[in-house]
Amino acid sequence: MPLLEVEDLGVEFRRRGLEPFRAVDGVSFDVDPGQTVGLVGESGCGKSVTSLAIMRLLMPRGNRVTGRVSFDGTDLLRLPIRDMRDRRGRDLAMIFQDPLSSLNPVISIGLQVTEVLQRHRGMKQSAARAEARDLLDQVGIPDPDRRLKEYPHQLSGGMRQRALIAMAVACRPRLLIADEPTTALDVTIQAQILQLLGTLVRENGTALIMITHDLGVVAGLCDEVNVLYGGRIVERANRHELFATPQHPYTHGLLASIPRLDAPAGERLHPVQGSVSDNIPWTSACAFAPRCGNEVDRCRSASPELTAAPLGHGHQLRCFNPVLPDGAGVGATGGSAPVDSAGEAL
Repeated sequence: MPLLEVEDLGVEFRRRGLEPFRAVDGVSFDVDPGQTVGLVGESGCGKSVTSLAIMRLLMPRGNRVTGRVSFDGTDLLRLPIRDMRDRRGRDLAMIFQDPLSSLNPVISIGLQVTEVLQRHRGMKQSAARAEARDLLDQVGIPDPDRRLKEYPHQLSGGMRQRALIAMAVACRPRLLIADEPTTALDVTIQAQILQLLGTLVRENGTALIMITHDLGVVAGLCDEVNVLYGGRIVERANRHELFATPQHPYTHGLLASIPRLDAPAGERLHPVQGSVSDNIPWTSACAFAPRCGNEVDRCRSASPELTAAPLGHGHQLRCFNPVLPDGAGVGATGGSAPVDSAGEAL
């Protein structure tokens, strides 16, 4: 049985005098104990809003959350808020993207970490402080005894991020959501943090949701990858299959925009054209159509469903004209053979 089951999750933001904005639109995925699932996409595709909805950390006003989020058989969206507070930090934890706004600026780092241990693990202050010191040491913060006495503004951005990670893993949660956990870190510390998260998953059976735009992190850590665009999952596959045969034009474009060490000198990158705001409603068409090099007539008149991909086992795709080798991706209503993100035929 999956530890977490997200079914048809939707988040709609309501603005006075304006049409409601649907940031998450029918997202569904499962996470098993000891599994790492990635949510990948550009900024604005709905990754962070999905995680905040799961943790029930969205503002109570101005939005509407629908669907079902089942954690170990309990629907978190219908759990009394008092019970949800008891679960946060103990059973579910989250590493936030911006540590400066997530940490309390007027409380020392030591108190913020020990508070989690005392609240959820029932530790006494002396034991909690010793454990907090060990946690800061594990995430690579030098001189942890001194850092426990300092305040967030006295730490660098990377140290603040590591302190936030220490708080999240303090109670060895059964589910950990990491929202861009390595963005502010240098490469060596980034590798150390990813190793720590991997160890947590392997040794404790923690289920991990990794939210990132860094496909290098995905390649090294995730078991299954969900690619989001416009609030919907457009491609789902295990990481080996996704990198070997990306079939959605958006996924193909994300991979084509990454520098490769084996590429010839002077070869240009091929970024995805346009921006995430250049889309059309999913209700009437494919939202990615205005930016897509594989667009066919049907893309502007019908909304694709998430179905089994033409290639691969367990690979799912939301596309009428996927990117496939050997000219196998001709659209259902006609059109040219599939092209890559540079517009060249495959």
